Amino acid sequence: MQTVHTDRAPAAIGPYSQGKIAGGFAFFSGQIPLDPATGLVVGEDIAAQATQVMKNLGALLDAAGVSFDAVVKTTCFLADMGDFAAFNEVYAKYFPSCPARSCVAVKALPKGVLCEVEIIAAIEK
Repeated sequence: MQTVHTDRAPAAIGPYSQGKIAGGFAFFSGQIPLDPATGLVVGEDIAAQATQVMKNLGALLDAAGVSFDAVVKTTCFLADMGDFAAFNEVYAKYFPSCPARSCVAVKALPKGVLCEVEIIAAIEK
């Protein structure tokens, strides 16, 4: 098993890693819209926050040597399902390959953000 780490995505803020590679797949921890340099939340609306989440995920994928095209499964968490359509507009720009997905509304997310996304990607060696 290999640990994925990059300074281009927010550091883990608890007892977990940014990601792990095992069995031909990379499993990435959920990303929220934090600026990796400052640790501050980026954006006040769902579009801005989702864009930062995707940038963070892109940095993790890059650290693992793959791209968004390698993603096979996403799990999306929204603070408000009323943001579903606007979130999907941003999401579609990054995931044109349409990986399998779950999307759920949750009561609250860390730091009061509007969205969080975790992903699983295929790693071909």
